Amino acid sequence: MLTKKTHRIALLFNANKIFDREVIAGIASYLSSRRSQWELFLEEDFRLRLPGIDRWQGDGIIADFDDPAVAAALENSAIPLVAVGGSYENPDDYPAGVPYVATDNFKLIRLAYEQLIGAGLNNFALFSLPEAQTNRWAQEREKAFCALMRRDRLEPQVFRGQSTNAPSWDEAVQQQIAWLRSLPKPVGIIAVTDARARQLLQACAVADIAVPEQVALIGIDNDPLANMLTRIPMSSVVQGANEMGRTAAHLLDQMLHGVRLPASRILVPPAGINVRASSRHQAAKHPHVMRARHFIRQYACQGIKTDQVAEYVGISRSSLEGYFRQELGCSVHDEILRMRLEAATTILESGECNLADVARRCGFTSSPYMHSVFKRELGCSPRAYQKRVLAPQDQQEELQKDDDVFDDRESLSR
Repeated sequence: MLTKKTHRIALLFNANKIFDREVIAGIASYLSSRRSQWELFLEEDFRLRLPGIDRWQGDGIIADFDDPAVAAALENSAIPLVAVGGSYENPDDYPAGVPYVATDNFKLIRLAYEQLIGAGLNNFALFSLPEAQTNRWAQEREKAFCALMRRDRLEPQVFRGQSTNAPSWDEAVQQQIAWLRSLPKPVGIIAVTDARARQLLQACAVADIAVPEQVALIGIDNDPLANMLTRIPMSSVVQGANEMGRTAAHLLDQMLHGVRLPASRILVPPAGINVRASSRHQAAKHPHVMRARHFIRQYACQGIKTDQVAEYVGISRSSLEGYFRQELGCSVHDEILRMRLEAATTILESGECNLADVARRCGFTSSPYMHSVFKRELGCSPRAYQKRVLAPQDQQEELQKDDDVFDDRESLSR
């Protein structure tokens, strides 16, 4: 029996970024489904360091070419190489002579734009990044946004702001607030990353701008950490980064086995969009309802009561309840519970397993109470919900059959 050769592969990524982590996860997924034997080189802290890479004696490289320093360092590499990065409007901007797997920047922006159109919005803007060689992907997303605006005969509203750093943070926030206030309302804003979207959500909170009634916001990356750091659950486009990693690994695997690949370009579309509270725009006719929902979105998970919402709005509880019934067909308490439920489902989708901690973080008085709300509103327990959303597609139907039995046992155990 022949022993398969072990190939030494370098993965040149900065895994502190969600995009790079997802690409690496896709590579790992490919390897687990094949019999390929790869010995993977990454820095111990999973960061990217180029010094010495030209002397590395390996069999293949998969690298993030969004960083121009990486592209320059590997320009004359004799080792089989697959590049990963963003798509470009101009074909001449792609690296020459290298198989290239790209996230489709145009489709990322179009998916977010179509979601905002579907929410009934007519004004749109983009929150980008300062122009830099390391931010070329952000400029490509700007181009996509402007192209869509011109197609629909709208004036592009693009704000780049400042890069994030401690000395200029306060000034950056004030600039964001000034820009937000200058926009016609209501407005749908696409941020080029979840990190930028999170900054805008904070700016809206500081400026008391209602989200999503006045500003509906969508980020890109579906970053669980960025979402956990926001008071309002954040909508986000899910990049196809995992699929990009699998595709890049497949291409390199072919090259390692003697297949000669042309300098092909494979554009991977977004995997979907997670629509959460930050972009669920519903035009509120009454200002008291809009103000109340703004307060609820920010503080529902901190255990607020209906009386506190009414006090914030500045009217009696009975008057506020009447406005809610008239406009939304529900009580103030129902809206608070809805926001807590959305926060809980978001945390469970990230893989959190301690239900008591989830209940506490989302403002439920106890884990059994959260269980009863899940059963009433979603027809399943929190644990069954988590198992279903995290399961591979081919296991979804089987889990659905088991849910009733599982729910009954879990309920009895409480």
